[in-house]
Amino acid sequence: MSEMEKITIENIVASTSLAEHLDLSKIALALEGSEYEPEQFPGLIYRLQEPKTAVLIFRSGKVNCTGAKNLDDVKKTIDIIIDKLKKADIEVYDNPDIIVQNIVAVYDLESNLNLTDIAMSLGLENVEYEPEQFPGLVYRVEEPKVVLLLFGSGKVVCTGAKEENEIEQAVIKVKKDLQKVGLI
Repeated sequence: MSEMEKITIENIVASTSLAEHLDLSKIALALEGSEYEPEQFPGLIYRLQEPKTAVLIFRSGKVNCTGAKNLDDVKKTIDIIIDKLKKADIEVYDNPDIIVQNIVAVYDLESNLNLTDIAMSLGLENVEYEPEQFPGLVYRVEEPKVVLLLFGSGKVVCTGAKEENEIEQAVIKVKKDLQKVGLI
């Protein structure tokens, strides 16, 4: 089993642009169940059940998609929004570029970790560990540029990845680093 098969993607945040300008009041009427309260938040929130995602739509035409577990769901979500807006006679781009901003994933090293020893071994320039503040160790990986949160249980949360393969690279790197110093 490859490392990627053991990694669970929890959330993908992606962005796109659907137009130069959008009338959010008109969209709020067109998208049943949407939330638009401009005095509290400048964007319109719309939640989909399938795929289970949410989009934030802004007057500037920018759209953020969150909650997707894979890239297909991101694309499907954006396509659904485009379709619904076009049906409401709201002009939007046909096939906008979608940019992944962040992928959050979880991995289990299947071994308890001594975070104090790890903090000493991995070098203070890339590690933050203050157990009184937060129970995990923050490990900033240079290449790929991601942040790993390591917990005593052996669970690892990866954040900051833009591509799925970066998560796998980071997991392989941290495993090698920990094996090299005999901590797993």
